[in-house]
Amino acid sequence: MSRIAESELIINPRGAVYHLDLRPEEIAGTVITVGDPDRVKEVSKHFDSVEVKKQHREFITHTGYVGKKRLTVLSSGIGPDNIDIVMNELDALVNIDFETREVKKQLGSINIVRIGTSGSLQGDIPVDNFVASTHGLGVDNLLNFYRHEQNEEEKQLLHSFVTHTQIHGQIGNPYISSGAASLIKHFVKDFHQGITVTCPGFYGPQGRILRLGIRNPEFVNRLTDFRFGQHRITNFEMETSAIYGLGKLLGHHCLAINAIVANRVKKEFSKDAKTTVEKLILRFIEIFSENI
Repeated sequence: MSRIAESELIINPRGAVYHLDLRPEEIAGTVITVGDPDRVKEVSKHFDSVEVKKQHREFITHTGYVGKKRLTVLSSGIGPDNIDIVMNELDALVNIDFETREVKKQLGSINIVRIGTSGSLQGDIPVDNFVASTHGLGVDNLLNFYRHEQNEEEKQLLHSFVTHTQIHGQIGNPYISSGAASLIKHFVKDFHQGITVTCPGFYGPQGRILRLGIRNPEFVNRLTDFRFGQHRITNFEMETSAIYGLGKLLGHHCLAINAIVANRVKKEFSKDAKTTVEKLILRFIEIFSENI
């Protein structure tokens, strides 16, 4: 195993990975990621005890127990670029020896579950509902910086997606990764399931028009209409494909569950998004306690 240079993996004076400011023993085998730093305490208030509290920049981490099960909640910030940091540094905490700076001979896997908010792209998925993502389809380009391959079905799906959405030459190559079957099987009751599209921004990339025109004004409608066999696109946001793509490459078990706070088909926004997110957190805690 070759040694990883100080410039490539930055470890701070207390022996913690740079951005997250965490040491390996400070994370649990299941990690919840939330975009909003303020949401960390909204999750950890349901822990029976909290043993670790850390903050560096937008990355806030609480690790504690729900019953006898250890659980971490970590704020990722918004967007695929932040997810690139979070996923690589979480993996480093699990699979790199910080003393020798070498990849461990025996690799480990953790569960990484995003609890987020999202916009529905289907009229039959109203605001204040929940979606569990079977796949993350990225138009954000992040995974194209890494060596990855799509299987034949994924290639066909992506070809159909590009043709249907007419995004030829406008953005980089879309990619798709599936969530962990071992996790998603527990998120059926009370959840819609489908493909989540991840965009690199909130306004133009998600078809919103304020003062600037956009290159593909029919993009949202084409996402709604897209079908590939039994697959359809249920929602979009800014993190899932990056979590699924990097998680698959790194060997971790990933799932994204989202509270639907907007419906882009019906042009509606939740009147009480905070309550909806709280219900999603409680539903996850319940499922985690019983099944994960």
